[in-house]
Amino acid sequence: MLGPRTRRTMASRAAAMVKVVPTLGVISDTHGLLRPEARKAMGQVDGILHAGDFDEPGILQRVAAWGPLTAVRGNMDRGAWARGLPERAVLTVDGFIIHVLHDVHQLALDPEAEGIAVVVSGHTHRPRNELQGSVLYFNPGSAGPRRRACPVSVGKLHLSSAGVRGEIILLEPF
Repeated sequence: MLGPRTRRTMASRAAAMVKVVPTLGVISDTHGLLRPEARKAMGQVDGILHAGDFDEPGILQRVAAWGPLTAVRGNMDRGAWARGLPERAVLTVDGFIIHVLHDVHQLALDPEAEGIAVVVSGHTHRPRNELQGSVLYFNPGSAGPRRRACPVSVGKLHLSSAGVRGEIILLEPF
């Protein structure tokens, strides 16, 4: 029979072996509308990426309150408040390089050659979760007002030793 000390030691070792997998919430094209279900759909995340088109500073402030935020300026982000937003952001999470920009058609580099694991974009309002070579192209779609025949959606990036996995979450059926 194991004593209390032995059980605690085994439990501590088991806990040390469990690695928390970082998860990033991804949102774009809110266009002045921050739906409460967008935050709820993301659940517990380690950080937020916003791929532009906030349309107003209040939305930027509200998303920033959700947790650590990396955000870029979209084509609809204008005025003094938006000048502080970069056009592109590059971050490294758990060894994975993530490049964030609003319009993927303005990507002026070869992500695979640069060692980029994920290119996050918005602009089209169409969700995209596509692996090309070793690069995941991820667009969460639009979380703002419904446009054209596009769904209302957000996304998540799950990072692990197996790689990066994207997840699109529909907020409304279309």
